[in-house]
Amino acid sequence: SSGINAEWLLRPGNKLRQQVIATATVYFKRFYILNSFKSIDPFLMVPTCIFLASKVEECGAIPIPRLISVCSSLIKSKFSYATSGDFLYRPQHLLDCEFYLLEMMDCSLIVYLPYRPLTLYCESLGPEVLNTAWHIVNDSLRSDVLLTYPPHLIALSALHIASVLHNNDNATSWFSDITVSMEKITEVSQQIMELYDLWRRFDEKKEIPSIFMRMPRPRMSHSGSLAGSRSSTPCQMR
Repeated sequence: SSGINAEWLLRPGNKLRQQVIATATVYFKRFYILNSFKSIDPFLMVPTCIFLASKVEECGAIPIPRLISVCSSLIKSKFSYATSGDFLYRPQHLLDCEFYLLEMMDCSLIVYLPYRPLTLYCESLGPEVLNTAWHIVNDSLRSDVLLTYPPHLIALSALHIASVLHNNDNATSWFSDITVSMEKITEVSQQIMELYDLWRRFDEKKEIPSIFMRMPRPRMSHSGSLAGSRSSTPCQMR
């Protein structure tokens, strides 16, 4: 899912809060842990997750027409090399998908993220370490660590990596004073570093087209509804 997640809607001018993007990414990952990409088109699930996250994080619901416009533009610009398709969905499809997403997540919408503990921990390590650690946490959204480890542990792991990168003199004594297991911190740090290693080796222009070809796409009826959909799963694909 590294090529298809909520983060690709974060572009200059869109001005989404990072907390909204992170929450939407967790929703997206939670859904597809339990469901196949064949169940709902990820291109529909992405804006649906962002729309729901913007409400849960109390940022004000993002207008659905704007989401649709951004999705359509991004598919034509960012993924033009991989697909010739348009963004087929309309506002009602996102609203239907939102109810399906809520049902599949059992309305468990609160997501605890690493950003708050990160800022609390970083008072002794300086703004330079905080800035790098913040970016590391953002990058970690492309992995599964947010689904498998508590937020404070991800924050500490990001600080650990950032401190090493900046050769921070206070880091050794600071980490020796905390009560969290360094073994656990190292474990999460290793997973994040494996993400960067994969990232370096991942050829998007080569891999994404084949991924898109394996993803079933919806068929639209003349009325604008999804052909073959059922009332219980209104955005299900064929």
